[in-house]
Amino acid sequence: MEFPMVLLRLVNLVLYKLLANSCYKAARKVKGYGFHFGYLSSKTQHQPSFPSVTKCDLEGRVSQTLICDIHNVLLKSQSFFPYFMLVAFEGGSIFRALLLLLSSPILWILDYDHKLRVMTFITFCGLKIKNMENTSRAVLPKFYLENLNLHAYEVLASAGSKVVFTSVPRVMVEGFLKEYLSVGDVIGTELNTVGSYFTGFISGSGLLVKHRALKDYFGDKKPDIGIGSSSVNDHLFISLCKEGYVVNNEEGRSNPSSVMPRDKYPKPLIFHDGRLAFLPTPSATLYMFMWLPIGILLAIYRILVGVLLPYKCAMTLGVWSGIVLNVKGCILPRSEKNKGVLYICTHRTLLDPVFLSTSLARPLTAVTYSVSKVSEFIAPIRTVRLTRDRKRDGETMQRLLREGDLVVCPEGTTCREPYLLRFSSLFAEMADEIVPVAMNANVSMFYGTTASGLKCLDPFFFFMNPRPCYHIQILEKVPKEFTCAGGWSSFEVANYIQRLLGDALGFECTTLTRRDKYMMLAGNEGIVKDDKNSRK
Repeated sequence: MEFPMVLLRLVNLVLYKLLANSCYKAARKVKGYGFHFGYLSSKTQHQPSFPSVTKCDLEGRVSQTLICDIHNVLLKSQSFFPYFMLVAFEGGSIFRALLLLLSSPILWILDYDHKLRVMTFITFCGLKIKNMENTSRAVLPKFYLENLNLHAYEVLASAGSKVVFTSVPRVMVEGFLKEYLSVGDVIGTELNTVGSYFTGFISGSGLLVKHRALKDYFGDKKPDIGIGSSSVNDHLFISLCKEGYVVNNEEGRSNPSSVMPRDKYPKPLIFHDGRLAFLPTPSATLYMFMWLPIGILLAIYRILVGVLLPYKCAMTLGVWSGIVLNVKGCILPRSEKNKGVLYICTHRTLLDPVFLSTSLARPLTAVTYSVSKVSEFIAPIRTVRLTRDRKRDGETMQRLLREGDLVVCPEGTTCREPYLLRFSSLFAEMADEIVPVAMNANVSMFYGTTASGLKCLDPFFFFMNPRPCYHIQILEKVPKEFTCAGGWSSFEVANYIQRLLGDALGFECTTLTRRDKYMMLAGNEGIVKDDKNSRK
């Protein structure tokens, strides 16, 4: 008799909580399209009116304290689902991401609190704390910066003291807010942990209620400025401040003036990690999973074509499969015997030398500091590892130049953004026949590089994109008077060629190195160890 009663209560809960709630949400949506219901509109008639955030005076705010939320205020995106998906995919696994996607129809009918709890459980249950920290540091900032609301950020930046209150898990936003937006304190929902793992459950204090947390944090003192969304809860939140401003939906998502341009980023975005190259909204994520089987087969086909067929056939079939290859500039004649040409390339993916060799329709040798065994095996060109011993590496490169043309990427590592890392000067001492090559790669779905993931999968992820693009511009040979033979030092030559390539691509030159990138993204120096050494 007990089982039917339990089943009856469960059915009653579903009907009351889910169906009733979905009907209410549907009514609210119908109301939003112009059909008004008295019992719904009566709730919004007595809301306090706050001016738009665009009306806020930015002068004289240095000594003032500002409070706001990141969701629907600092970020233009109306849903936090994409950021949970980024954590699930990049910090968890593709299976966790699929489970989160399959839950999206259920999430649509849940209210905000239950939706947040479900997404938190699926995303964090069994997730390593270390993986979350890596994702927060190396993956999420890019997507947060690209979705910042310019007007809200300008008000935030004008204040001297900043505190963010949010109901989303604190671990998802705290690193970005403190590192990039100089926020002093972040008060958010706390998650339970067991050892080095998240349980997926919210701590005993529950989801953060912003107006209560504000009172607990400030006591009787009122913050100077509050920014919120147009929701009822946010009106209550910012009503506790001396001044209140709201970010309306039309000012956030659809207004071009609210888009944050790259040159106004609070901190340059040079390094980031992760495989996803798009903001994974439910529809975009569904498209990715539908494309995945096709993409895997297409990647295998493209790799086999490049490895097994001659250059011209490989290029033709590759273009027919969707690869976009733009080549411009002058192609030099084949080098003299015992005297090869040194090609200096910008480094966007591991495939840079391969695409250059295919474009020139001639065999090249590429030198690299670290590359996986799998990448070496499937490479259609010869690859030679360097040892980081300057004298030995110099002798190796001179020997290879006597055998034929050589490709060098002096940055030593890839960079996805429009920046060039510092060029190593070793190449400038090796040859006087130097040809700079400006290379850039564009993808729409997956990045073909990683700092903390499996490097052996880099070529597969690049070729899994529907239409991966490679732009190759072969510049004129560097005049001898601008080389070491002309009296320049190797450092001057390296900096000169870096500027040439930066100007050709419209990229900014930096003094950052490979070590800077890997220490920031992966916490190591990015050296792929040999199997023999790893056993010692």
